[in-house]
Amino acid sequence: AKTTFYYTMLLALCQATATSAWVTVVRNTNSFCSKQSSKTTLYAAQEDRRQFVTSSLSIIGASTLLAPLPGHAAASTTPQQQKDKDNIVKGYNRLQYLLDNWVEKTTVCKTGQETTFGDKCERTPVVVMEYLGFKSTSDPLFKADTAMLRLKDLVPSDRDMDFYDAVDLFAQNAEEASSMAFVSSWGEANPGGGKDRVQLFIERAKKNVIASRDSLGTVMDILDLKP
Repeated sequence: AKTTFYYTMLLALCQATATSAWVTVVRNTNSFCSKQSSKTTLYAAQEDRRQFVTSSLSIIGASTLLAPLPGHAAASTTPQQQKDKDNIVKGYNRLQYLLDNWVEKTTVCKTGQETTFGDKCERTPVVVMEYLGFKSTSDPLFKADTAMLRLKDLVPSDRDMDFYDAVDLFAQNAEEASSMAFVSSWGEANPGGGKDRVQLFIERAKKNVIASRDSLGTVMDILDLKP
C-alpha cells in the first residue's frame, strides 16, 4: 500500500508544472517516471523514493539559505544605542519644558545691579544653547544628530527617508537656534540694536526650538520611543 502511494504521488508530480525552485526535483521525478516500467520490486521503489526525498530536502535546504534575512526589525539594541535613545527622550522632554516655560527661561534677572537700560530683568534666548546641547558634553542633546544616526540600524526599512529627513531638520534648526541665541547676546550693545532686536531674535530662536522638538518627536515615533 505504501509503495502504491509513493508511485501515485510521483506520477502526479510528473504531470505537474514545475517552478524554477523545483527544477531539480522535477528532473529527478521524470527520470523515475521513465524507469518505473522496469522497476517492479519493492527495493527499486524504495531506492528511487530515497533519492527523490534526498533531492527534495537538498533543494529545500538551499532555498532556506538563499531566503532573504529579516531587515532592521531583527537588529538588537547595543548599550550605546540604548543610551542614545534615552538621551533623545530626555532631550525632547527638556525642549518641551523650555517651550512650556519660555518667558521665564528666556528672562534673566540680575540681583544687585541693573542692565544697560536700567532694568533688573532682560529677555535673552542664550539659554537655548544649553537646552540644545551646545553648552556641555553631558547634555542629553550634545551632538544629538550623531547619536541619532547611530540608531539607523533600528529604523524600519519603510521609514528610512523619514528618519534621515528628521535628523537633518533637527541639525539645521538646532544650529540656527544656537546662532540666534549667540547673536542676541549682542543685540542691545550693537549700533542700531535695542530690546526690539533682542525680541526678534527670541522669536526666531523659539521657532527653531519648536522645529527641533518636532524633529525629535518624529525620530521617537519611528523608533517607537515614548516621551
